[in-house]
Amino acid sequence: MATAQLCVMLIALCATLADDIKLKHKPATKPVRLFTEEELKRYDGSEEGQPIYMAIKGVVFDVTKGKEFYGKGEPYNILVGKDSTRAVAKMSLDPAHLTSDTTGLTEKELQSLESVFEGTYKTKYPIVGYTASRILNEDGSPNEGFRPEEQPQFPIKDEF
Repeated sequence: MATAQLCVMLIALCATLADDIKLKHKPATKPVRLFTEEELKRYDGSEEGQPIYMAIKGVVFDVTKGKEFYGKGEPYNILVGKDSTRAVAKMSLDPAHLTSDTTGLTEKELQSLESVFEGTYKTKYPIVGYTASRILNEDGSPNEGFRPEEQPQFPIKDEF
C-alpha cells in the first residue's frame, strides 16, 4: 500500500515538473508565410505604419528598417512590394527589370545577385516568407527544386 502511494506521489511530482519544463520550452522557429504577387504588392511602402517587403530569389525580406531607401518616394521604392531579383542582379531601377526572371543574365550579373543576396539582404533584413513562385510552378504544382530543409535559417519576423 505504501509503495502504491509512493508511486502515485512520484508520478504526480513528475507530471508537475514536466508542466514546469514545458512552460520554459520555446519552439525553435515559427513557420514563414507564403506570399502571392498580389499579397506582396500590399507591402510597397505606400501606407504609413505598414511593413515594407521586398523579394529577391523568392525570399521575402522585411526592409522596413531601411525605409529611408525603400519607403514611399525614396530612391529604391520601385523595388519593393514585388520580387525584384532581375533588377538587383542588373543593379537596375528600370521597370522592365522588376521581375523574378533570371533568364539570360550573365555570369557576372548572377554573381552580383548572389553577393547582394547573401552579403546584404540575408545579413541585414529579416526573412518574413517566400513567394509562391519559389515554392510552386506556374501551373500550381510543387517546385521539385525547393527543399525547405535547405532554406536559410535566419531570424524570422512574425508580423501578426
